[in-house]
Amino acid sequence: MKIKPLHDRIVVKRIEQDQKTRGGIIIPDSAQEKPQEGEVVAVGSGARDENGKIHPLDVKKGQRVLFGKWSGSEIKLSGEELLIMKESDIMGIIER
Repeated sequence: MKIKPLHDRIVVKRIEQDQKTRGGIIIPDSAQEKPQEGEVVAVGSGARDENGKIHPLDVKKGQRVLFGKWSGSEIKLSGEELLIMKESDIMGIIER
């Protein structure tokens, strides 16, 4: 199943973090925070200004991004957990 977000929204898949610290201590699931890093799965067509003109988004499909802890709405699509959020919820793009 595919999803196409509308306007200035994007779909992000969380990237799971390591379950061990650098010292080798295993962190239990109950103590782990949700990752704030993800991969963009789909992007909308862009934001509209007052005149109705569409401005394309800066974020592209396949990029890794950082977002806030409480950003977006969680959805489950074909058994996969995803987030839908506005582009303004993204704090930055991770460049490799």
